[in-house]
Amino acid sequence: MAQLLSDTDVQERLTQLPDWTLQGKEIQSVRKFKDFVEAIAFVNRLVEPAEAANHHPDITISYNRVSIALTTHDAGGLTENDFALAKAIDQLA
Repeated sequence: MAQLLSDTDVQERLTQLPDWTLQGKEIQSVRKFKDFVEAIAFVNRLVEPAEAANHHPDITISYNRVSIALTTHDAGGLTENDFALAKAIDQLA
């Protein structure tokens, strides 16, 4: 099981991810696209890095907006896995 990060570690890592915010025990990002087709294309690009990491985000799609939430459910909070996947997601946008 992945090890939980301390509050200090979480805050430090968030400084490297300006499009992400801390909400309780997860980090979240909302992306806005031109239309539904672009939003779905973005979500489809998330599949490969999420599968490769065996770490899957919670995703909500509302027309041209994609909300992404990351947490390590098994560990009960944020781990290095969440921040690594957030970085990979940022490279897709």
